[in-house]
Amino acid sequence: MKKVISTDKAPGAIGPYSQGIDLGDIIFFSGQIPLNPQTGEMPEGIEAQTKQALDNVKGLLESQNLDFSHVVKTTVFLDDMKDFNTVNSIYAQYFVEPYPARSAIEVGSLPKGALIEVEIIAVK
Repeated sequence: MKKVISTDKAPGAIGPYSQGIDLGDIIFFSGQIPLNPQTGEMPEGIEAQTKQALDNVKGLLESQNLDFSHVVKTTVFLDDMKDFNTVNSIYAQYFVEPYPARSAIEVGSLPKGALIEVEIIAVK
């Protein structure tokens, strides 16, 4: 049975999708762009945007009484692969070993002109 996840600890959906779907032991969370959930504003620059996107992921996890150790898979969408090393250094501040499996993909553009989007799958 699917349970919809909805929290104000991360930005609300900007389209016809849920912030997450809980399937019992596995939760699929929608990608997080760097919108501040309180203001709806997006910071400037890849460093600030990476931190905000990961803080949004943290909010989703916390809404389900989870943390980054529960994440088993991430997908990082980048506006520019040249930002990979910068994103990696910030990403490493949030995740701990054993690190989740991950994909990093350069895309043509992201919603609202974001430079990064982070999507996760977590296990309870």
